[in-house]
Parts: sequence; structure tokens; C-alpha cells
Amino acid sequence: MFKKILKEYWGYDGFRPLQEDIIRSVYDGKDTLGLLPTGGGKSITFQVPALAMEGVCIVVTPLIALMKDQVENLKKRNIKAVAIHSGLTYREIVIALDNAIYGGYKFVYLSPERLTTELFLEKLQHLNVSMLAIDEAHCISQWGYDFRPSYLKIAEVRELLPDVPVLALTATATPEVVTDIQKQLNFEKENLFQKSFERTNLIYVVRKTEDKEKELLNILNSIDGSSVVYVRNRKKTREYAEFLQKNGVSADYFHAGLSPETKDLKQNQWMSNECRVIVSTNAFGMGIDKPDVRVVVHLDAPDSLEAYFQEAGRAGRDEELAYAVFLWSDIDKRQLNKSVTDAFPEPDVIRNVYDGICNYFQIAVGFGADQIFNFNIGEFCRNFGFNAITVVNSLKILERAGYMQFAEESNIPSKLMFLANNYEIDRFQDSYPQYNHLIKTILRSYTGLFTEFVTIDDELIAKRMETTRENVYEQLLALSRFKIVHYIPQRNTPLITMLERREEIKYLHFSDAVYKDRLVVYRKRVDSVLEYLTISHICRSVLLLRYFGETHNRYCGSCDVCISRKKTSLKEKDFGEIEDEIKLNLKDKSLPVEEVVKRIDYSSGDVWEVIHWLEDVGKVQYNRKGDIELLNDE
Repeated sequence: MFKKILKEYWGYDGFRPLQEDIIRSVYDGKDTLGLLPTGGGKSITFQVPALAMEGVCIVVTPLIALMKDQVENLKKRNIKAVAIHSGLTYREIVIALDNAIYGGYKFVYLSPERLTTELFLEKLQHLNVSMLAIDEAHCISQWGYDFRPSYLKIAEVRELLPDVPVLALTATATPEVVTDIQKQLNFEKENLFQKSFERTNLIYVVRKTEDKEKELLNILNSIDGSSVVYVRNRKKTREYAEFLQKNGVSADYFHAGLSPETKDLKQNQWMSNECRVIVSTNAFGMGIDKPDVRVVVHLDAPDSLEAYFQEAGRAGRDEELAYAVFLWSDIDKRQLNKSVTDAFPEPDVIRNVYDGICNYFQIAVGFGADQIFNFNIGEFCRNFGFNAITVVNSLKILERAGYMQFAEESNIPSKLMFLANNYEIDRFQDSYPQYNHLIKTILRSYTGLFTEFVTIDDELIAKRMETTRENVYEQLLALSRFKIVHYIPQRNTPLITMLERREEIKYLHFSDAVYKDRLVVYRKRVDSVLEYLTISHICRSVLLLRYFGETHNRYCGSCDVCISRKKTSLKEKDFGEIEDEIKLNLKDKSLPVEEVVKRIDYSSGDVWEVIHWLEDVGKVQYNRKGDIELLNDE
């Protein structure tokens, strides 16, 4: 049954490893956690069983862009789906939920904040829910790298759906987070399906350099094929793309601030190999499955190994040889340490930001709950004297504390729904023939316009009418005034949603779980990145796998650390045995180096070779007495 659905809707003959196991588990009514690395096909694991079950699958995800992408992909396969998020009007949400109740949708995607709204809980009583799928499930754990308090509300909703199985999915989670996810979601018993994080075809390389442009050019000239280059801010995406273009490399840039049309154009050109290299912030990659990426280069350090692993993992999904290269300098170390103080402004600063935002939107104390506002962060900073980084990070903490939600970029396309029936439209066209061409073009281009809001493309309509987009916009506004249609123009703006009524700032409270504990966890994550950058005696793959709880792994033999070891004349097995023996002898005390050489049952030349290597990578050193001693053990 499952393979038939997979073939019918996706055209695949078989499942990837663990997919079918996860599908059978949740289909049998068991709460299930699926831990599949980036590109492992997580969405299939809830989409296939949901199509085999009666009722609606509710999908919770925090990423509006990914939510919209998945809905569009399902619609292309003639599977009815809808996305509900803060970018929609109240009327749009009501219509979408009513259609779901009457069987209009198989999948309802929504943000976690929508789960416990009065409207959704009212409609939920009438929904026939088949399963609850939780994407980015690590967000429910305070130990995860992207904790969101709104995810904790899922447990409350579960109480209203006692017989509905939960499928939680994530690409990256430490053992601590894996346990916490299942606890927070009230699993009846632990039920984990986990694919190893090991990527045997992906070669990890870390290189320290003060000239990143030169190194980047060398890498791209040495490795053929499609590439992604990650940087930290939008300005750098353009600068590095222009640098590559000037040096003969086909490149473009990408970030969240671009218009939807520009994003689609750049993404499609890269996907079709018209553009070889895309230089991007971390906004690029979510939901994009390009199998033949040969190299991913990080020019700036992300603040967690979870984020790095996801981004690096976009290389080599076709299982062919690929590279993940991390270029760093001492500046990166300073910036990473600074990111800790940037990410956690002082509580009084956060309170002042909250107060300023409420004043900016003229929200009185005791009012504002559930209201949504377009947020011009530049104007706000100018008017209230705040730094943009401080505002954004304060908003993240305010969101964790449950006061307000911040959607940094909300590219909401135009929506349209007809309010008039066919008879009323005919009468209107007789009275106002100047709108006939537009109405006919829209009705010929889209379906479902009389029952729900439909995403429309103003530019496409303009081309079909052989007119300008501005003319289409003005005519649609006029039709809205005539109550013929309800037109919601495209928006590309950050949004703030007030999750609670405005409080006086003296009553704002940031619990340890929201602030103090998160600061400690964040510091540890940053330290893990610094360790990955600077350590030079542990295989890169082994270091990453240990971080995610996989301890029984051999050195990959291909990363920069392993290559450095191979420069010796020794076989890997011999090298490893000698290295282990040296560490064992020096574990509790320092010794004269000659004594160490004598104790090891290998030729003295081989032992000396390993000792020199250990000294080069900072694993052993000579003390004041002239004896050799062990530094940091693995």
C-alpha cells in the first residue's frame, strides 16, 4: 500500500533507509520520533501514511517559507493542502479551517503559535485528525539549538486528540535533545528511528586563512560542479558573488530580503546549473533538494554544530564524492565569542525594546493580544535609538518567553477570493465592462476562487492581459472596493504578533529556562564550534559524530586531520596503535621521550614519527625537565 502511494504521487519505486519503518510505526498508531539527516526525506514519512489514513494530517512547523513550499509541492501532485500562519488574515484562516472540516484538505500546515488560538481550538473539535506531524521537533527542547516555547503547547493539543499518533521529525539532535523531545510530546513510550549521521562520501576540511577570497577561489577552481557558499550577512552575499564573477566564476547571491520572484529566479537558475555557485545566508537551502552539490564552503562560522551539519550536509546528496570546507581566521573566533553577548541582551534592555515596540504600535497596557503588525525595524531603530541586532535578539527572547512572535521575513504572495457569485459578476460586467478582461483572465487562470483564497501571480496576469503589473494592481483594488473580490496584495515585510496583552515592563519575567539556562546552553554550543575549528588531532567526521552521540566511529581517512596523519609513511592501523600506546604511557605522568620510544613495540623510527606528528598538532609537549607529556586527550 505505502509503495503504491509513493509511486503514484512521487514516482519513486522504493523508500530510502528507515522511511518505511517510520511510516509503518505511525500508521500503526505509535508515537514516533524520526531522526533523519538533512536530505533524508523526512516529509515523505508523514505524507505517505497520511494519504493512507482517513482524515486530516496536521503538520506543525515554524518555518513559513518551508511550509508554503511543501504546500505548493503537494498541490502540484494533486494533493489538497493549505498553510495557516501569521501572514494570513483572520478571514483567510476561517475559510481554510472550514474547508478542512468539510474534507477540502488532506494536510493542514500551521505554525505552533496557531495551535492554541481560540479559533483553531474551536475548529479542532470538528476536524477528523488522522495524525499530528511535528517538523523541526528539536524546537520543543530547551536543550535544542532553536528552542521555541510555542512548541510546548503541542502537548496541550495532544490532550484534545487522545487517540491520534504523533510523528516528530528532526535532522539534528543530541542524545539529550532526543530524550527531551519524547518527554515534552508525552510519548507513551520511547520510540526512536535514527539514521546514522555519518556521511562517508562527504569530506570535511577546516582551513585557517587570513585571505578567504583567495582560498575560496582556489577551492572553486579545484573542485568542479555546483556549489554553495555560506556567509553571515546579506551584504557579504553580494560582495562575494561579485568577486567570483570578476574572477570568471558563474555566481549569484541569495538572502531572505529578496522578493519572491527574484528568489525563484535565482534558485531555479542554480538548480538548472545555469548558475554554478550561490552565495547565501542560511536562508538558502531549506526544502531544496539538489543532489549534485559538490562543495559547500563556510566563510563565516555558524553558532552551532547543528546548523553547520545541516548546511554542510547539502553537499553530496547523490552519494558521490563531495566536500564541506570551513575557512576561518582569528576574527571568526572573536565574532563567535561576541555572538554570545549579542544573542543575550541584558534583561532590562529586552524590557526597553518590548516597551518601545508597544509604544511604536500604540498598544495600551492590557490590550493587543493576538494582533499582528507590519514591523519596519529600520524605522523603529531610528525612532527609538536601538541597534538592529539588539532588537532582533531581544525579540527572540520575548518570543521564547511567550510575549510576542517575530517573523523576520514574511514573503506573502498576493491572494484573491471572489465574494460575488456568477450572477452578480455578470451584472457587474454589464455595468463596468472595463473590468471584463481582468475578470475573465483570472477565472481562466485559477480554480477554487469562489470557495477559498487562492495565491495569484500579479505579474503573470499582467502578461496574459498584455498590460502592466501596476494596472492589474489598481484594477484589483477597485474590484475589492466594489465587493466583487477580496484582494490581499503581496507583502514582503517582517511581522510582529502580540501573543499576550501588553504588560507593564516591571511585570515582564524571563524564567531561567528562557534566559539563564539558554545562555549556558548557547555558550556550550559556541564552544563546540570553536573546538571543531581549532582541534587538529581528531578526525573531523568523528568529532561531529561524537557531538551527536555516535561514539563508535573510525577515522574517515579523508578529512584534513586524517590527510595530515597520512603524510607519515605509516599505515593507518599502525599509526593508530602507536598513537594509542604513546597516550597510554603518558596518561598519568610525563616521561623522557627515549623511555617512551623503548616501551613501544614498534621500530623507533615509526614511534618517533608519530611523536613528531603529535607535537605538531599540539597533542604532546616537552616540559621544563625535558620530559614529554600529554596535553588534551580526545
